[in-house]
Amino acid sequence: SLQVWNVSSNKHFILNGFNELGALRPVLFIPFFIMFVVSLLGNSLLLYIVISQRSLHSPMYILIAGMACVDLSLPVFFVPNMLLSFLFDWRRISLIGCLVQMHFIHFVGTFQSTLLVWMALDRYFAICTPLYYHERMALPRFLKFIIPLVIRNVVMITVLLSLAGTLSFCASDVMNHCFCEHMALVELACGSTAINSLMGLISVFLILVVDFIIIAASYVVIFTSVLKSGKSGVKALHTCVTHIVVITVTLTIALVAFLSYRIRNGVPAAIRVFFSTMYPLFPSCFNPIIYGIRTTEIRQHIVKTLRCCRFVQTVPHS
Repeated sequence: SLQVWNVSSNKHFILNGFNELGALRPVLFIPFFIMFVVSLLGNSLLLYIVISQRSLHSPMYILIAGMACVDLSLPVFFVPNMLLSFLFDWRRISLIGCLVQMHFIHFVGTFQSTLLVWMALDRYFAICTPLYYHERMALPRFLKFIIPLVIRNVVMITVLLSLAGTLSFCASDVMNHCFCEHMALVELACGSTAINSLMGLISVFLILVVDFIIIAASYVVIFTSVLKSGKSGVKALHTCVTHIVVITVTLTIALVAFLSYRIRNGVPAAIRVFFSTMYPLFPSCFNPIIYGIRTTEIRQHIVKTLRCCRFVQTVPHS
């Protein structure tokens, strides 16, 4: 077994995503670079607005800032490497490098849906129990909703990665992907990978599916409560619609990416790679735009900040 680990730990892989495009592959640098810049600028601006404005230091905006942190850091773990691959054809990655990259992508990625759960709970307390909102959203109370989900994410991703690290790779070293993704790595292993596939399914169920069920249940109760209370809850519902748009986009892309690996027939490899690349990247671009446009207080502060920047630029230096 020691010999197998030595063989495996020195292993290098070729990240061969979008290889079907041949000479056109470097052209992909442009759209992915634009998306990367939009993600960095949008999430940095959102974080700056929430941190710098004391009026936004409330649980709802702090959770939006938390989502911006996730959306800011997630593309950093794989997009720069992917862009260099498109431009300079740098495709090699070691097994250790692959596992480290995979750990950060999957661990930080789990918090996209987990933060949406916390946002749904925030809206539930705000709309259904407004008199107790500040009491229930106080950090000591809210920690009982935070800690179990964080522990779940840590445990599931650690188990998933530990199992992937014990695999031996004696067959092909070509990974049809642009970064190290769990199932893309597992399918290159020799020997049985049934336990890895099973843990992949369990982690999807315990993280994505469970988070979705909690979110869906929260919003069913919220909408029922608003319908009973009449017009008074309509304004509060505005932020819920924003969260629902973000949830729909995030979970739809994640689900399509996941299913494209399980249902092979009729799905071209390039389409599978495209969706697997989009599920960590597209929400990172989309979320700050939708929160910036639809959240009135954030939008007003963004406009004010941009006007101040423009004013500073136009003031002549003495």
